[in-house]
Amino acid sequence: MRLSADDGQLRALVGRTRVFLLDLDGTVYIGDEPIGPMARTLAAVRSSGRKLVFCTNNSSKSAQAYARKLKKLGLFGREDEVYTSGIAAAEYLRANFAGKRVFLVGTAALRREFSARGIALDDADPDVCVLAYDTALTFRKLALFNRFLAEGKPYIATHADAVCPAKGVYPPDVGSFIELLRCSSGRVPDVVCGKPGPVMGGLLASHLGVAANEVAMVGDRPYTDIRFGNNNGFGTVLVLSGETDAAAAEKLPPSDRPQAILNSFNDIEKYL
Repeated sequence: MRLSADDGQLRALVGRTRVFLLDLDGTVYIGDEPIGPMARTLAAVRSSGRKLVFCTNNSSKSAQAYARKLKKLGLFGREDEVYTSGIAAAEYLRANFAGKRVFLVGTAALRREFSARGIALDDADPDVCVLAYDTALTFRKLALFNRFLAEGKPYIATHADAVCPAKGVYPPDVGSFIELLRCSSGRVPDVVCGKPGPVMGGLLASHLGVAANEVAMVGDRPYTDIRFGNNNGFGTVLVLSGETDAAAAEKLPPSDRPQAILNSFNDIEKYL
């Protein structure tokens, strides 16, 4: 497979990278199977002195749940981190709506993460509304959320993916909920925290204490992972181990064009 950067450019990208942000499904594993010798590759990245942060838009699970899965697959190291769009939303609320009460459409796991970060949850008289990927969504939650939006409450979404990757038919994700609420309330989110926007990128760079050009985003989705990296001034590496194939990679618009293309992240080992 021809890379979108020559070896010298790729070596320069890797050389300045202190942190790799790694998408999950399609990038480090598919379902419950690591992609190739991924455990060896990640160990080599750690040994080179670089940090690994697993970065996902899925806000239905906690960082701890992802860490448990990665540990079970032999892919999680002691210094690694997991950062979700749900964590980004909680950090955004702390920075911009300190002390405000939040109505959260989200899973019990995300409610616990919000509470652990000092976010006050209120289902009756909130100041702010947050829409996340809720796998226990009910009509009552939607109707309440819609009412609060019609009343003009600030509206934040964790991410805007239309569907969630799954075996068989992809189920609706937050982007589908956004469209439903647009039809019923006339509102769209004031802020979307996850990939591909700048909110999560800025929070991550600040949290990690690194410059944007010292971060590289690696993923299999050009319109979320690569666009996220480009929007935030990160290095970008598209892997062909998931959603995108070589033919599609050749036709990407400038916003979604990576600095390098690899068959899988395992190919990075020779550039460390």
